[in-house]
Amino acid sequence: MWEEKDNTLVRTFRFADFTEAFGFMTKVAIEAEKMNHHPNWSNVYNQVTIELTTHDAGNVVTDNDRALAAKIDSLV
Repeated sequence: MWEEKDNTLVRTFRFADFTEAFGFMTKVAIEAEKMNHHPNWSNVYNQVTIELTTHDAGNVVTDNDRALAAKIDSLV
């Protein structure tokens, strides 16, 4: 579930292993590039943490962040 904190949407995803996590990140990267809206994220083994905020709007959560979050959810 996405959590909104400090003007950022945050969610951590857990997968079976590193390969599955990295595959997920690849899918997210393709969608983010299509939307020209790129996440801040980190990956440690089977865990991917994604933070979404709109820098151009002053680092706040916008409809672009919510749209990308919904797209990311559809990839799981």
